[in-house]
Amino acid sequence: MAHRRKNALADIRRVLKLEARALERASASVDGRYARAVERLAACRGKVVLTGVGKSGLVAQKIAATFSSTGTPSVFLDAAEALHGGLGMVQRSDLVLAVGKSGESDELNALLPALRQRGVPVIALTANPRSTLARAAELVLETPVGQEACPLDLAPTTSTTVAMALGDALAVALMRRRGFDSRQFASNHPAGRLGRRLNLRVCDVMRAGSDNPAVRADAPVSELLTVITRKQAGAACVVDAHRKLVGFVTDYDLRKALASGADLLRRPLRSLMNAKPTTIRETASVAEAVSLMEDRPNPFNVLPVVDARGRSVGLVQIHDLRARGL
Repeated sequence: MAHRRKNALADIRRVLKLEARALERASASVDGRYARAVERLAACRGKVVLTGVGKSGLVAQKIAATFSSTGTPSVFLDAAEALHGGLGMVQRSDLVLAVGKSGESDELNALLPALRQRGVPVIALTANPRSTLARAAELVLETPVGQEACPLDLAPTTSTTVAMALGDALAVALMRRRGFDSRQFASNHPAGRLGRRLNLRVCDVMRAGSDNPAVRADAPVSELLTVITRKQAGAACVVDAHRKLVGFVTDYDLRKALASGADLLRRPLRSLMNAKPTTIRETASVAEAVSLMEDRPNPFNVLPVVDARGRSVGLVQIHDLRARGL
């Protein structure tokens, strides 16, 4: 048993080393053709169509998904399906990025004349620069592979790793070329954590209405303590007669006052509150709220929310955001 485990670990390490070396060779082989490919992809007026068969087809699917999520509209078209009607999705304004290690797959090569007839340019991502696919392509991106990690040197392993990594590299270069930013990324990922943080507004997550802990500036400290305890918010907004925010008191402020030895209930509320608290507008994004609370030497857990007139309309608590995965 121990011998089998030792062999398994040796195999795993050997594969990782082989594939890591292949990626290093691929990095060293990158030349001006890749830069031209980025410009060509960025200039595409239609969509980028990724195609391939077998394991290369799976790599093409992943590249298409990465392109689409990072600002380059892309679809995957199985080469075999394309020969039986799927070709209808390819328009003259599109660009095809064909993935094939050998560049000699029957289905992929059977598709090339039809693409040429439609005037659709092809970029080849292949390990064989002298292949049928490479000769038919406008631009050839070579993916050098010494040997597969498979002990038989047959199953696509190293070659698919290199092809996928180069697809990622193209996607990242395109992101920078397009100026694709986090807000655009979030708009393509509305269900993801970043998407929710950037797309949700503070008004969507704040404690508002009767859940907004607020006391009048002329209220006794005992009322402040009651509000903070009942609302379980760890803080309270201090407002004037028109609900305008004039201060903010946290449980830390209360503990600090108690530690000073002062008679807390006899102190005026204004002596406890922060008269110039950090606030956020109800229309701001949740990401801005998180940044205001966390991106500072001494992070804090609560943030008062105000409207355009400076009136207290709610409270954002970091624990609430964490509970919602934000």
